[in-house]
Amino acid sequence: MIKRTICIENACFLKFANEQMVVSYRHIKGLEDKEDRTVPIEDLGMLVLEHQQISLTHYLLNKLAEANVAVVTCNDTHHPTGLLMPLESNTLQSERFKWQIEATEPLKKQLWQQTVKAKISNQAAILKKWEGKFYFLENLAAKVKSGDADNSEAVAAAHYWQNLFPPAWNFYRKRDGVPPNNLLNYGYAIVRAGMARAIVGAGLLPTLGIFHRNRYNAYCLADDMMEPYRPYVDMVVRSMIANTSAVETLTQELKVELLKIPTLDVMLAGDKSPLMVAMQRTAVSLARCYAGEQRKLLLPEIP
Repeated sequence: MIKRTICIENACFLKFANEQMVVSYRHIKGLEDKEDRTVPIEDLGMLVLEHQQISLTHYLLNKLAEANVAVVTCNDTHHPTGLLMPLESNTLQSERFKWQIEATEPLKKQLWQQTVKAKISNQAAILKKWEGKFYFLENLAAKVKSGDADNSEAVAAAHYWQNLFPPAWNFYRKRDGVPPNNLLNYGYAIVRAGMARAIVGAGLLPTLGIFHRNRYNAYCLADDMMEPYRPYVDMVVRSMIANTSAVETLTQELKVELLKIPTLDVMLAGDKSPLMVAMQRTAVSLARCYAGEQRKLLLPEIP
């Protein structure tokens, strides 16, 4: 079943009752007469909390964690700043932690090679869709070495960002850069939360990456495994700016489009599935690679 992504944009009180998340407005001045809304906890995959006057109960947080719901908090500019994930979500967790911790460097280098190759191939597919210079990336993807020893990912990024958006935008990819960086940041945060959720659900530690290493980053593995999924965000943002140049502010209309990303159709090993489901399959394939049950990751392909 496709899990829902819910974004709360108004002041409200969130609580748990009868296996439902209850959105109540009874204590909000001016909204006292607004009816409560409910969402089954089992239907939730991601909850984005945007308004600074949202209150919620610890009981609800506990139930969300038990259901492996990724809870994303945002600042007063509506940009994601935090992520809450469960500590327990898989019955084989301790066993899979052991496999992950004991993974050899050659294995991790092979997994990173596959990941980078898939990312660059998807970037090439995006450029092809927009009649960009994609041949360079196609050739580069075929030459990625174990552990990406030649840093092909960075070479690909330089070419990709120079050619993805129209020249008039003078685009430079930087987290705090000018629009549409704001749209990309928001979309990536949604995908990162979804991948962290999938990794935890597969019984793995999101902190221990195969490539990313940062003592201050609790989601290194999520940052690794989301790389081939980033181009789906780029595809959505590229389509958005083709329709409007008014992207300086992250409006509700723009956020609605970005929040649809987890439901995008993704091709994985010849099968089509929603992006959120595909990430779960990728995470499970990673666990099997750690266990020695298979050698290839299941990674998305943009045709």
